[in-house]
Amino acid sequence: MLECADLDVYYGDLQALWGVSLSVQAGEIVALIGPNGAGKTTLMRTLAGLLFPARGTIMLNGARVEREPGYRRVELGLALVPEGRRLFGSMSVLENLELGAYPGRARRERQQALDWVFSIFPILAERRHQIAGTMSGGQQQMVAIGRALMSQPRLLLLDEPSLGLAPVIVESIFQVIRKINSEGVTVVLVEQNARAALRLATRAYVIENGRVVRHDRAEALLHDDHVRQAYLGVVATGDRR
Repeated sequence: MLECADLDVYYGDLQALWGVSLSVQAGEIVALIGPNGAGKTTLMRTLAGLLFPARGTIMLNGARVEREPGYRRVELGLALVPEGRRLFGSMSVLENLELGAYPGRARRERQQALDWVFSIFPILAERRHQIAGTMSGGQQQMVAIGRALMSQPRLLLLDEPSLGLAPVIVESIFQVIRKINSEGVTVVLVEQNARAALRLATRAYVIENGRVVRHDRAEALLHDDHVRQAYLGVVATGDRR
């Protein structure tokens, strides 16, 4: 479904990604984990068409898209839920959701998509006329995910969906991600909560200093000594005092 090869990405003269390659197969949940500033969000923005690589290729559903703008990638079945949600806070929940139905097919099937979103997030149906900026952080994250789903994506990019949320809300968001995936949507997930991400994912990539340094099944990475020490808070036996 998604294939990236040798991506170099810059902010001006500053290089942020170095030769990044990854693949995502239909039906998977693929996690991207790593420290703050490692380049995870840069990679997500590049996949979504908000940044363009200086070098490398991106294949989406068999089409080369590294030079295609973001709206074309949405039309090809990709949607991004950005870090920080980026809602229109003065607009209603319903208005925010309707803005997600941008592609022609999604506009034609807007009511069907809206019914799907409301089946996943019943509270949004109840609060469809509430101003989005007055909702709790967890509810706003639901709106952000719902807005992306309104485009009826085949591939959903989620950038830090648990950021700033209470643990009980985080668990419900992860349950929603699992449900969305079970309904046929492939997921790429950037998440600081590495343990939760690896438990949810099929496979995972570890990104450090703008480079992919590890890639394996998520279950294997849960038991990888480097990952356990760096991201899961596990101290190696030989390091204990």
